[in-house]
Amino acid sequence: MFHIRQKDCIMDNMQTLDNIDKNILSILQTDGRLSVVDLAKRVSLSKTPCLTRLRRLEKTGYILGYQARINPHKVDQGYLVYVQVKLQNTTSETLKKFNLSVKAIPDIMSCHMLSGGYDYLLKVRTRDMGSYRELLGDVIASLPGVQTTASFPVMEEVKESSAIKIETS
Repeated sequence: MFHIRQKDCIMDNMQTLDNIDKNILSILQTDGRLSVVDLAKRVSLSKTPCLTRLRRLEKTGYILGYQARINPHKVDQGYLVYVQVKLQNTTSETLKKFNLSVKAIPDIMSCHMLSGGYDYLLKVRTRDMGSYRELLGDVIASLPGVQTTASFPVMEEVKESSAIKIETS
């Protein structure tokens, strides 16, 4: 008996996509509000086959959802900080509690588990330095298992993208 890792399944699924599917994914990353008719034109299909492919990509998990990109400065959330977090230990229970707690904090935009000197990297947005200081002292520092943190305020956002490179053959 053999075990198939999730990563292997993802690679196998990617190989089942043809260039039209890949083009649909690439186009929607830059313009998620594109109508099915306009999308169909851009990938050289009629509306119905394009819609069928789109629904299949959604159903099989290639497309996770659609959302608007909000200008953080316009909604008073322009202060961006990356925070390295080191836990007291990395037992399954500590990791589980930390992960669950982080998901409930809206100021934490992303959280990634790392290998190396720190256990997690957080991307945090707040109104200003004072708001961040309160969040760090009152919330992040008191998350389950937190031993130390290191903060890296962003001076300038040079590039921000969530688009994934999708290669076509």
